Amino acid sequence: MKHFRFSFIFTFICLGLSAWWGFTHGPEAGLNTMFKALLITAILAVMEVSLSFDNAVVNASVLRHWDEFWKTIFLTVGILIAVFGMRLIFPLLIVGVTADMSMVEVAKLALNDPKSYSEKLMAHHAEIAAFGGLFLLLVFLNFLFDDEKDTHWFHWLEHKLANLANVPAMSVFIALIALLIMVGAVEGETKLVVTIAGIWGIVVYVGVKALGHLLESTSGDDEEKASSDVSGNVVKAGIGGFLYLEVLDASFSFDGVIGAFAITNDVVIIMLGLAIGAMFVRSMTIFLVEKGTLEAYIFLEHGAHYAIGALAVIMLFSGTGVHVPEVVTGLIGVAFIVWAVISSIQYKKSEAGQA
Repeated sequence: MKHFRFSFIFTFICLGLSAWWGFTHGPEAGLNTMFKALLITAILAVMEVSLSFDNAVVNASVLRHWDEFWKTIFLTVGILIAVFGMRLIFPLLIVGVTADMSMVEVAKLALNDPKSYSEKLMAHHAEIAAFGGLFLLLVFLNFLFDDEKDTHWFHWLEHKLANLANVPAMSVFIALIALLIMVGAVEGETKLVVTIAGIWGIVVYVGVKALGHLLESTSGDDEEKASSDVSGNVVKAGIGGFLYLEVLDASFSFDGVIGAFAITNDVVIIMLGLAIGAMFVRSMTIFLVEKGTLEAYIFLEHGAHYAIGALAVIMLFSGTGVHVPEVVTGLIGVAFIVWAVISSIQYKKSEAGQA
């Protein structure tokens, strides 16, 4: 429980703020609105955790190679970026840039006219889905196309796909095909902005990966370099790894923020609910690292990456106007994680039997 102690304290604080907000703000402020705000905040928190559990597993696969300094940075600066940057400021920034409004004007709009604010944000869902979907798709593809990966969950599939790692830029090639398919399905006036957003998703992924390799190549510690080479994604420590985790979290948060507006238009309630979920994801990450869960359940990281791949496909489809309920999105991720845990237990029993 020590890993989740601060998360529970943070939850009670956020629920208290949610109750105060519902009791004192809005035309229907009062006890009924307060209890409604508490319920919605709790629902959003559970939704965020279910959508981002696979994010915690991937975070743990990166974080377990870090020293205590960068773990502390991830849990302090990282959580501030995750909660206030991606769950509050970034949606405001999107509306401000696209509607040519200042951040102050957008903040007032979000607080005083949340319906108009949500409509302006949802109007750009396709671009958000293109950016986040392609970034997550590259995370999944580069996990599959890794010829240095010794453990295969679906051996018949992963072993053959690992051979494609020898083909230069294979993952980027597939990501571009996915972008072309998505662009072909969106409306004419949004094709250009969706294309640009998708290309930015690819550029940011490759850029973070390049930065990681640059930092790794300039390091004189061979042991650190060896321990940081996991899945061939980015250097797993230092600035490169931190940026990688923050962009990964941002890609996950897009789906959570958009889904939250299907439940409520109140930006304060959305931020509080998603913040609780983000804090528990951080706590789960540290729990997985310190308990050695990834080593104990050998296919858990595989299940998380397959869940990321499924989320990427869902995001790309949602950008074309296909609505996938948030419950389905969350359950797919949970299903892959549970499946991976069961497979890991069976594998361990099989290995023990052979021994």
